Amino acid sequence: MGISLAKGERISLEKVAPGLKEAVVGLGWDTNPTDSGSDFDLDGSLFVLGSDGKLISDKHFIFYNNLTSPDADKSIQHMGDNLTGAGEGDDEIIKINLQKVPSDINKIVVTVTIHEAQKRKQNFGQVQNAFIRIVNPQDNQEVVRYDLTEDYSVETALIMAEIYRKDNEWRVNAVGSGYEGGLQALLDRFNK
Repeated sequence: MGISLAKGERISLEKVAPGLKEAVVGLGWDTNPTDSGSDFDLDGSLFVLGSDGKLISDKHFIFYNNLTSPDADKSIQHMGDNLTGAGEGDDEIIKINLQKVPSDINKIVVTVTIHEAQKRKQNFGQVQNAFIRIVNPQDNQEVVRYDLTEDYSVETALIMAEIYRKDNEWRVNAVGSGYEGGLQALLDRFNK
């Protein structure tokens, strides 16, 4: 088992997994559809940011309709949308080739939103056991994990974590910030 982070904690991936070349980011959660009468559809998305803290381009918003980063190596790949979140383990997976991420990318913000949350009367207060974890695909060992423990009773969008560069190292910040307004609130925050 890897390092377990608390909200606001940061850690160097190099320190916990020396030589880590690729990272598999797993997102997971459990929902209670009886709370709203509708099935939940949670979506993992990535905002790929430059040094100004904004999306580099529209193509740097990685989600179920834009699964790969625009660089030639496709260094960031979303593995697809899980419409139900059913089952154990990771509900959505993102693969990041840390060695091939272009140098103009400073930060990768990992988010989760509830699709049609307002229409379905849903929020993250109805979601339990939400987590983000980073796994080394070479040995399938969990390197870092952050379990969200707060009650987000009005929020419909969450910033789970940031994977960012500092001093030529990749680091992870366990963010756990909730937003009202769903995906649009995040788009407003990270667009130029």
